[in-house]
Amino acid sequence: MTYYEDPGPGYGALPPRAAVRSDAPRLSLNGTWRFHLADSVAEAPDGFERADYDDSGWDRLTVPSSWPMHGFGRPAYTNIPYPFPVDPPFVPDENPTGDHRVEFDLPEAWRDLPAVLRFDGVDSCARVWLNGTELGVVRGSRLPSEFDVSAWLRPGRNLLAVRVHQWSSGSYLEDQDMWWLPGIFRDVTLIARPVGGVEDVFAHAGYDHHTGAGTLLVDSVPGARVRIPELGVETEAGQPVTIPGVEPWSAELPRLYDAVVATAAETVELRIGFRTVAIEDGVLTVNGRRILFHGVNRHEHDPVLGRVVPEYRLRQELLIMKQHNINAIRTSHYPPDSRMLALCDELGFWVMDECDYETHGFQPLGWRGNPSDDPRFEEASLDRMRRLVERDKNHPCVVMWSLGNEAGTGRNLDAMAAWTRHRDPSRPVHYEGDPTCAAVDVYSRMYASHAEVDAIGRRAEEPLPDPVLDARRRAMPFVLCEYSHAGGNGPGGLPEYEELFHRYPRCQGGFVWEWMEHGISRPDGGYAYGGDFGEELHNGTYVLDGLVFPDLTPQPVLAEVRKVFEPVHLKVDPAAGVLQVMNRYDFLDTSHLVLQWALGDDGVAVARGRLAMPVLPAGAEATVELPKQALDLPGRFGERWLTVRAVLTADHQWAPAGHEVAFAQAQVAFAQALPAQVTPSRSGVRTESGALVVGPGRFDPRTGRLTRLREWDIEHVPLELWRAPTQHDARTWDATTLDRKTRWAAAGLHRLRYRTVSVETGDGGLIVATLVGPAAIDAAALATYRWTSEGDRLTADVEVEPVGNWTVPWARIGVTLGLPAGFRDLTWFGLGPAQAYPDARAAARVGRFTRSIDELQVPYLYPQENGARADVRWAKLSGPAGLVRLSADPVLALTVRSWTTADLAAADRPADLAPGPNVWLTLDAAQHGLGSPTSGAPILPPYDLQPRHHRFTFTLG
Repeated sequence: MTYYEDPGPGYGALPPRAAVRSDAPRLSLNGTWRFHLADSVAEAPDGFERADYDDSGWDRLTVPSSWPMHGFGRPAYTNIPYPFPVDPPFVPDENPTGDHRVEFDLPEAWRDLPAVLRFDGVDSCARVWLNGTELGVVRGSRLPSEFDVSAWLRPGRNLLAVRVHQWSSGSYLEDQDMWWLPGIFRDVTLIARPVGGVEDVFAHAGYDHHTGAGTLLVDSVPGARVRIPELGVETEAGQPVTIPGVEPWSAELPRLYDAVVATAAETVELRIGFRTVAIEDGVLTVNGRRILFHGVNRHEHDPVLGRVVPEYRLRQELLIMKQHNINAIRTSHYPPDSRMLALCDELGFWVMDECDYETHGFQPLGWRGNPSDDPRFEEASLDRMRRLVERDKNHPCVVMWSLGNEAGTGRNLDAMAAWTRHRDPSRPVHYEGDPTCAAVDVYSRMYASHAEVDAIGRRAEEPLPDPVLDARRRAMPFVLCEYSHAGGNGPGGLPEYEELFHRYPRCQGGFVWEWMEHGISRPDGGYAYGGDFGEELHNGTYVLDGLVFPDLTPQPVLAEVRKVFEPVHLKVDPAAGVLQVMNRYDFLDTSHLVLQWALGDDGVAVARGRLAMPVLPAGAEATVELPKQALDLPGRFGERWLTVRAVLTADHQWAPAGHEVAFAQAQVAFAQALPAQVTPSRSGVRTESGALVVGPGRFDPRTGRLTRLREWDIEHVPLELWRAPTQHDARTWDATTLDRKTRWAAAGLHRLRYRTVSVETGDGGLIVATLVGPAAIDAAALATYRWTSEGDRLTADVEVEPVGNWTVPWARIGVTLGLPAGFRDLTWFGLGPAQAYPDARAAARVGRFTRSIDELQVPYLYPQENGARADVRWAKLSGPAGLVRLSADPVLALTVRSWTTADLAAADRPADLAPGPNVWLTLDAAQHGLGSPTSGAPILPPYDLQPRHHRFTFTLG
């Protein structure tokens, strides 16, 4: 057995310890290294670790790096399957092997200083030599390793050589849903370890919410002194201290105290947050209060650098999260860069810190041979958990340890849990993969439906066969470690989950899947996904499943998340003349917020002002009297809407003053009747040049379709029942159920045919009946238009009636009009400014908005249905071609594109979409919800568009 196939954790590394800031000398070895890539171990050069080896012909590579991102080999993406034969602990001979060499000068001041060489992350197995002497072998890619190099360092020139194998026994424990990207991808550092220094430190900092006192016990080397100057604390390590009147740490009030732990030889700096995590009466608490996770799952990814994430980007990610009311992170599915946890301490996040552990590829095999239950992998499993806990134990943001993800069940997971609970009883242990929860402290599920969450909230979930285990699990707090799978347009149903979290104390929120899309930058400016690098096995667009694009630009769903996660709930009650304010923060009062209101008539602001925000403690609620001018201002002839926003009163480190934290809207006046005026008479139907004419509209006398509106030629599709499938339409969690895309395709919704039943005149207008249906089935829909005109306006009253036996829901009920391409901008009064869909519209607000047609599109990395503006009352389409007005009675959804729905559905990436000779308007009376079938949550009944009668009206002019 080769060293890289040995199922153990490796050899030669020192015991793990905390990541700390120290005044001991450090020497970064990051930079340009010599690099050679071999397709297999057999082709890797012998003796490359020797000083006399000639590497002049080698390439140069920046370290840290993922070498496929620099043209060496290729990235590969899989979600579940291993991209090699499943034969643990063995890996194929075709094992890409990257040899790295760097020379560095040791400063004279380091002479005779003990030192360690630290690797913060190497994927997946590394063998290390210093000055020709082997130091050891490490596995556990996202975990640090240190080697004692005291005996091998020398003054002046030194040579470090590292051989990295893409595949190893460790790869069986690292089957996370992400790109396979080998390399030395985190920092490489030489760290002096002075004799008598601070070898390790563990700060136990608790908070007694009854007395307001902090408790502190710092475990470190004998004789180390602990100082917290701000609190006047000076004590010896190992001595417990009670400190009255401390300010506790929480994700909302991330109060940190600077501390030092020092010996005569070394000083270590810590940032201490006093907080106590507990489970009380089946509820997870921090500092005595129930907390609610408004979280995301976060992978580490950079679209250019791969696994390497620069520090500025780490901060940028967290700032965007804070600005969108996200308060928690699950580090899926491995420990992140330790600098990220320091930022979480500072900015304030609850963190579920997860071990670098997943064996998902054994699931399709019925979990046969799963390393989680293989005694050969026991020490490697424990080693990974030890390295996680020891590295991150001093971070107050970490409130839960997670054993890993989707690794089945087994003795090794049980051993990891037992060791963790013994080492750090102050934090609960999490793992979702064992439904019995026998070894953990919280009940966790991924992708439970709303109905299942409701049952769990009532502690009425399906019982376990073992009554003792069932009673134990039923008494646990519940967390959705993954839910509401993002990816393209969606998910829907977020508000309904949030309502359950607030209804049931046991249900303590969860972590949306996932934060970022893992697209890889392409030379053409686009992004690559699975299959773009010639992978034998890949999971395609499944890697595109985030709330933000790879460059961290928010997707529309992030606004939905921000609205649903609002920590202050506002509700305008015009009838009572009050604003209801509910403080949903866990700890924070509302003194940092102010209320701003604005009044709009048909989307035009007519008044605005400020309201005093009542200072409410967490969990409290109150009513605020609305300003009379907002309710009594003399009106215009239109809809009047009152918008109230809760915004920051001052700058915060994560957002400037004026940043919106929450908003609410209500209609305070309805459209008034216009003053009496002469109503244009109906123009009736006449014949001109072989066409039927109704007001400004011309119609084909045979099909009854609109062919011209005023001076513009029109292409008229009388009825649409299909949409360009979303990523959620194309997926299903249940292997026994066909996805919507497949069902719609089988039913032929994308290939409807039209048969004109009748074209008649009557009641001063044109009546057209069209039977619409796909080939090969006997189900259809009858679309009946009643066209009338008054003045220069053309009105269509449309009825849609299903015919026959439909076995699939419809994707939409809409009408499409093709206009000339000379229209460029849309102004509308309705929901905006971004897109809105039936089950994903919480973030939209009623107003008047203007966007170019290009701006209306959402450039999803995999093209799909997007860009609908909902509840549109009226709109204007303008450009060099002129001005078209349209209105709805009462409202319709409106989509405007420079390409057809078929073009959109056929595209594989945004660059495939090119403007054509038309601008296409689709007016939807209804559209199917987005849902989140990827995550097993069935579409909620109100958003399931089953075939049924619909009637809608629109006017063109």
